[in-house]
Amino acid sequence: MKKILLSHSRIYSGSLILVNSKYSFSQHAPDVLTSVGRQKDILMERQAAVLLDKLMSEINGWDFIVPVSGYRPFEEQQKIWDDTVKTDGIEFARKYVAYPGHSEHQTGLAIDLGLKQEKIDFICPEFPYHGICQKFRELAADYGFIERYPSEKEAVTGIGHEPWHFRYVGVPHAKIIKQNALTLEEYMDFIKVHTYNANPYIISIGNRRVHISYLNADNISRTILNINENCPYSISGNNSDGFIITEWRQLHENQTDTDNRLRARTDEEYLTDSHKKRRA
Repeated sequence: MKKILLSHSRIYSGSLILVNSKYSFSQHAPDVLTSVGRQKDILMERQAAVLLDKLMSEINGWDFIVPVSGYRPFEEQQKIWDDTVKTDGIEFARKYVAYPGHSEHQTGLAIDLGLKQEKIDFICPEFPYHGICQKFRELAADYGFIERYPSEKEAVTGIGHEPWHFRYVGVPHAKIIKQNALTLEEYMDFIKVHTYNANPYIISIGNRRVHISYLNADNISRTILNINENCPYSISGNNSDGFIITEWRQLHENQTDTDNRLRARTDEEYLTDSHKKRRA
């Protein structure tokens, strides 16, 4: 077993952090931002951008879909909020624009997409439930993305239905969220039942049994995590009180040599393999 020391500050970082009207984003910009698609001025966190591009490559999406808005610093979000309030009123702003400091766009993990056309609404771009946009939506979870603000979930998310807004959360989590028709808020509550080293949530993906669990760290300055170093894993804060642990275990746990070789496996690498199999 490997001991990992988790500082309390790590609760506020990772691909699964929940940012909404209740939980603000208190961190700086992601360490690595990269351009999205053919728009060099629109940025995302590197892993999210790479997976988005892989999805678009599979469906030839960049010929028909454009990135409208990705990473935004606090100052840009403030300006968008102020301008929207001025032009469309406070109620419209509350429905479609997150308050500065509470926007997923500040994490670098969110992207607004629009159907390529002559005029595109920056706040509410067209992204219909048919054609290439729906094809993207159907494959999104396979690449770690979820439609963040679905219809009839406004009371949960605090944001109106936004069919154009997608959030990167990672491959196993996006699949679970989609299969169970959850929002990210609901998923955070769902996963807390599955405590670490007690009753993990298990999902099979390819030749892996993925164990997902929650580790509470509220009001603790440091958390020591004992984890099996012979299998690849990831750790994300939830932006409130703890961590979500994701372990990619072999179907047969005795295959330690294979696990050791795959210890640093990421969503990107997993999808590369899956894509090759799909092409075969």
